[in-house]
Amino acid sequence: MRRPAVFDFLLLAALFLFCSLPFDLAAAAEGRVALVIGQSAYRAVPPLPNAANDARHMAELLVSAGFAVTSAGDLSQNDMRQAISDFAAKINASGPDTVALVFYAGHGLQIDGENFLIPVDLDPKREADVPLQAVRLNDLLNTLGALHTRMRILMLDACRNNPFPALNGTTGHGLAMVDTKAGAPGSFISYSTSPGSEAEDGNGEDSPYTTAVLSIAKQPNLPIEQAFKQIRVAVNHATDGRQIPWESSSLTSDFKFFATDNGPQSATDTLANMAPSKPADAGQTEAQRIQVWRTILQGKEPKVAYDLVVSEDSVAAYAAFADLFQAAPYGPRIRLLLERRRQMIAWAEAVAVNTGPSYDAFLASYPNSDLAATARKLEERVQNRTIVAPAPLPTAVALGPTCPCSTPSLPATPTVLPARKHVEDEPAPPAKKKVSTRKQPPEDVVVQRKPPPEQGPPPGAVMEGIGIGVGIGMGMGGGMGGGMGGRGGGMEGGRRY
Repeated sequence: MRRPAVFDFLLLAALFLFCSLPFDLAAAAEGRVALVIGQSAYRAVPPLPNAANDARHMAELLVSAGFAVTSAGDLSQNDMRQAISDFAAKINASGPDTVALVFYAGHGLQIDGENFLIPVDLDPKREADVPLQAVRLNDLLNTLGALHTRMRILMLDACRNNPFPALNGTTGHGLAMVDTKAGAPGSFISYSTSPGSEAEDGNGEDSPYTTAVLSIAKQPNLPIEQAFKQIRVAVNHATDGRQIPWESSSLTSDFKFFATDNGPQSATDTLANMAPSKPADAGQTEAQRIQVWRTILQGKEPKVAYDLVVSEDSVAAYAAFADLFQAAPYGPRIRLLLERRRQMIAWAEAVAVNTGPSYDAFLASYPNSDLAATARKLEERVQNRTIVAPAPLPTAVALGPTCPCSTPSLPATPTVLPARKHVEDEPAPPAKKKVSTRKQPPEDVVVQRKPPPEQGPPPGAVMEGIGIGVGIGMGMGGGMGGGMGGRGGGMEGGRRY
């Protein structure tokens, strides 16, 4: 039976529409979830109008790329923490082959070498208020890293200027470096500008960073590393060299926002074809890596060489360019960027070691840095935290008459001595015959010495024949002794602690 012509027409139309849409096979094979946060309506400082636009447009892009997007805006501290917790549960339910992406647009601050995402209700009166009122970036990274996912992507359009008057002059510019290689593998983090620098909110509907992402990420079959190289160059040109995005990657597999079946590689990715992705071996010294980049850049036009080193974004590439091209406008831009990058690397190392000598080394190299005040504060904090251990307590102390001020030691269980007769109840033993070298008197003469009646028996007789006076030395050694009232000598020595 022949099908109606209208059915064939509808089938062809459906196939045409299906083929005209970018079909993302990777998104169909893996789970993709995203959390998009836009912080615009700050209460204590002027609002960021573009942050809300950035979040809305990024959510639209990610939905078209196959992500299940959770959008949240103008979050307080508690709301932001709850949104991150809910998103973690969503990732966990998606399975181990999930790609988790977080996009954040809003204010971010660097305090004592740590990065913080700023809720709309933050109102700090001093620098110490920020850790209590904001959300640590490391908390977000640790939450994502603890989940079994294939990939974690974090995009931060959060390096705008510090708007809080109470913190001006006490915090560093921009955000501190984060090395994804120190955490769980499979992570990718992108800043809207270089570490230690400030990003622009822009004069258009979106920030320069989000504008570039919205344009370049739509290119089919473009790996994420190549996409962000192009984003870096586009933002740099849009801001006349004032802003260069930066990223750190520990990815172990490929990712493309839009992947088509056997589709062509993006024709606009010319920078990737101009230089190898790894122009120098990681085991080489910095001088050797610089020499490799000198060879790559030799003979190129200044603008071409400039775009190439900006897309690479490495110290070696910048140093090689600074050696070869001194003329404005590109020479001065790269020299400033190179100096700031080296400073931020030194700062990241000082904070990671976190000792007095590490901060001393940073201050010796960069005494006028905007991070110098923080380095001195952290150095003082480390020194105050150092505690000298007290000497060990003695295990035994000799007793003696040279320590009358010590406290006597009492036995744990007192010993009860048997009752003794009073000295006067029993006659004293006869005195011993005294041996003398003198000539002895005649044998019929007996010499016997008796104690004076008012003094009682001599001390020797008391100690030898009657009993021992038990006493406790008090004060300077005198004391009343037990043992039926006998007088005992006080103990003058005691145990000392």
